[in-house]
Amino acid sequence: MDEKLLAAAADVLGTTGWDRLTMGDVADRAGVSRATLWRQIGGKEELRLALIRRLLVDYRDSLWPVLTATGTGRERLRRALEAMCAVFDRHLALLTDFDTAFHETGLFDEPIEDVVAPLVRLILDGAADGSLAPQADAEEAADLVFNTVCWPYVHLRRHHSWAPERARSRLLDLVLDGLSTDSA
Repeated sequence: MDEKLLAAAADVLGTTGWDRLTMGDVADRAGVSRATLWRQIGGKEELRLALIRRLLVDYRDSLWPVLTATGTGRERLRRALEAMCAVFDRHLALLTDFDTAFHETGLFDEPIEDVVAPLVRLILDGAADGSLAPQADAEEAADLVFNTVCWPYVHLRRHHSWAPERARSRLLDLVLDGLSTDSA
């Protein structure tokens, strides 16, 4: 799929929202004919799926370097959460209209790992090295961390116009303090 078309679609989505987005508007923004857009993407549902796949691949690719980096579990978890926020910013319009986007990982030919799996690994690493409090259920803790960061971040950025740094630092401090060995 042509990145130019997906970027144009994301741009239109940010301006109009999904309900008012038309394939004609996307074609115009991309500078291509409607026939070209139709051949490359298909209809509106195929466009939605392509935008979600783009989000999921960006998420996976952004978290991989953090998972393989050095540092304590807490340090790497913070870097992962910062990377997540950057991904959320790049896909803000999509996440505003599709709060189930991260639940659609099974829709694609290429398997995309569960989005909380990297956080589970980092929480377990932090518990092992003593930089995070041990969790009774690391999967549940990771799910809570993901949802505690993602949706308030998207909401604060999109609906309250918070600057990225403000939203990110306030949310990450809150989450990481909650996982601290001092709060256990």
